[in-house]
Amino acid sequence: MSATTPFHPGERAVQTRMGVREQIEPFARQVVRSFMPDQHRSFYASLPFMVAAARDAAGRPWATLLAGEVGFVSTPDPQHVRIHAGLTAGDALEDSLAEGADLGLLGIEFATRRRNRVNGRIGGFDEQGLLVSVDQSFGNCPQYIHPRDWVLARDGAQPEARRLDRLSRELMEWIEKADTFFIASGHRDEGGEAFFGMDASHRGGDPGFVTAKDQRTLVFPDYAGNNHFNTIGNLVLDPRVGLLFVDFTQGHLLQITGRARIDWDSPAVAEMPGARRLVEISIEDAVELRNALPIRWASNGPAARSLRVTQKLRESADVVSLFLKARDGGDLPDFEPGQHLPIQVSIPGMDQRLNRTYSLSAAPDPKVYRLTIKRQDKGQVSRFLHDVLQEGDILNAHPPAGEFVLKPGTRAVVLLSAGVGLTPMTSMLGALARPEEKRAVWFVHGARDGAHHPLAAEVRLAAEGNPRVHAYMVYSKPRPEDRSGQDYDHVGHIDMSLLAAILPTLDADFYLCGPVPFMAAIQNGLGARGVPPEQIHRETFGPLGEVIDEAEEAS
Repeated sequence: MSATTPFHPGERAVQTRMGVREQIEPFARQVVRSFMPDQHRSFYASLPFMVAAARDAAGRPWATLLAGEVGFVSTPDPQHVRIHAGLTAGDALEDSLAEGADLGLLGIEFATRRRNRVNGRIGGFDEQGLLVSVDQSFGNCPQYIHPRDWVLARDGAQPEARRLDRLSRELMEWIEKADTFFIASGHRDEGGEAFFGMDASHRGGDPGFVTAKDQRTLVFPDYAGNNHFNTIGNLVLDPRVGLLFVDFTQGHLLQITGRARIDWDSPAVAEMPGARRLVEISIEDAVELRNALPIRWASNGPAARSLRVTQKLRESADVVSLFLKARDGGDLPDFEPGQHLPIQVSIPGMDQRLNRTYSLSAAPDPKVYRLTIKRQDKGQVSRFLHDVLQEGDILNAHPPAGEFVLKPGTRAVVLLSAGVGLTPMTSMLGALARPEEKRAVWFVHGARDGAHHPLAAEVRLAAEGNPRVHAYMVYSKPRPEDRSGQDYDHVGHIDMSLLAAILPTLDADFYLCGPVPFMAAIQNGLGARGVPPEQIHRETFGPLGEVIDEAEEAS
């Protein structure tokens, strides 16, 4: 990995094309590492499988699954991953995992929607398995991950492998019903500023998001993410690509290798809901592996709880709050302040429910959840929630989740947010303001003006009469009717000079949530002033206002 940037030329080119290059670079330097943090190491050790990406002897990328009993993955130190598992006979990569080979690894836990990635090279083999030297380690957001629970396979069926040069009708139907696949891509610049190898990534959507145009052509949408463009950046430099589809109920795998063509802005992109671009795959070779896995998965989607919208409240010019109670009148699953709620939305005229994730914006309450959602012009779901959804309507939701949570402790807490990023902070503030809490709290929020400042009165109320709680509001462009000292306390933006002026100490736990440029500037500023990384906690929102969990950091 380069000492100056975590991105190779392809990734940088796409970031520049999309206008996010300057925003994403400072932030990514903080979260793309040349070693695995302890959180990732313990995560990998808890998994029964990992996704792997490598090249065959002809240089073609393929993706596969490495599976075993929990513990088959270990990390002897932060720079190495050890995997005690082999491949099924006939796997496209059966003879390709050799010493020195590039290997991309993805650890994913469907039930909790966590995923983290490691890119490196195979360093050798022994009786404990293969050893991978880490080049890059980074986390992934929980977007588009469909919750599933795994169990050990008990049917004892023997694996079967079949090589194909085109898809059968049965395989095309499998693909078009899929809500998940994995993608292998890569780039290696041997003589340049950095060394990069293979990358294994996850793609998810509603069933049918991948189209089989014919027996040798697939098309899928590339949705909004965290603007790293790891896969797309690889494909810009090397269009060779591998896809892996998993039959979660039967343990079958379908491996595909081919070449990708990126459709950046044709009319077909606009016709695909939520797509930022389309990727067309020309299939060159495929392998069907039946009964290949020792585990099976069952979707826990049907267990989603039905919630009724009991109140819909306008919070600002472009933000509404939805108050949700259990349809059956029972208690709701508890959550920790800062977590988000995965919801399923049924939009008239669409066959499939759409899955989205929004932060819970109130302190935990067993009877009611509150989601505070910004309307996005390009956000299909947010437009529906704002413009169509009514009080009394039903939403389905999975239990709250997320690693961006309020940590216990005695240090002061500083909650820093911008825009709609205040929603998890308001939940944390509600918990911290309770009488049993003893920590000092500073709530610092940046907004455009009073018309675009949701939950303002609630935050002010939490601070009134509570000597531990301090609220400070920053408006970039206050309106004439916005009152200094009442609606806002400062004109401009939140930066380190402002924080130095209003905070009595930097010996605090900092929680950051908002747009990437805001996050990067504050994180860099805190680090430069000696705040340890373990005292800085992050969460960002994607382009459509949905949660991107920065406890796992990148996309």
